[in-house]
Amino acid sequence: MTQRQACLVDAYDTIVTCDFSRQRGEVSALAGLPARTWQAEYDRIEPWLTDGRITKTQAFGDILRACGLQPRADLVAAMVARDRELLLANGRLFDDAIGFLEALRARGIRIAIVSNCTETTRPLLVKLGVDALADVMVLSCEAGSAKPDARIFHQALDQLGVPPQAAVFVDDQAGYCAGAVAVGITTAQIVRGELNGRAPVAGTTVVRSLPEVAAMFA
Repeated sequence: MTQRQACLVDAYDTIVTCDFSRQRGEVSALAGLPARTWQAEYDRIEPWLTDGRITKTQAFGDILRACGLQPRADLVAAMVARDRELLLANGRLFDDAIGFLEALRARGIRIAIVSNCTETTRPLLVKLGVDALADVMVLSCEAGSAKPDARIFHQALDQLGVPPQAAVFVDDQAGYCAGAVAVGITTAQIVRGELNGRAPVAGTTVVRSLPEVAAMFA
């Protein structure tokens, strides 16, 4: 059996939690748009934001145009700034996150944060101290690919210098877990609440907390 040397860790809803509804509501209000309208347009272009094809500035301008509004530079800048401010203000770590990352480092386990996210996530992870505890941060908006695409997993593995069979991946999303399983990574799906009838992906281990993931390296 190959020794487990690395852990690939998702960010949102795995180690970080944030109420994005407040963020979307306040940003859309700056343009006088209903939150529901803004959310629908955001969902339309979110894949482009997630893999870095467009920036938040470009995305917000596109949304305003789609809603029949003029994307004035001052308005777009104010919306982008407020979006970032709210993420930094509301994003927080789960109680078991720091202890989990510190326990891995104490065992000599290499850590990669592998997140589907936009450009404002790196500042959040730096503010929360996650960057200081991780060896690398592979963020989809910078990597040019997003989970469950195999490329983002391979990029993380390459940066850590380990083969798939020497790594563990933890994520809350079943589809992303399936992507890691397909690459050959031992995978844990973290479910902090109830499964609500959702079947775990074949080949994954369901865990209820991050210490359970740490125990997989014992």
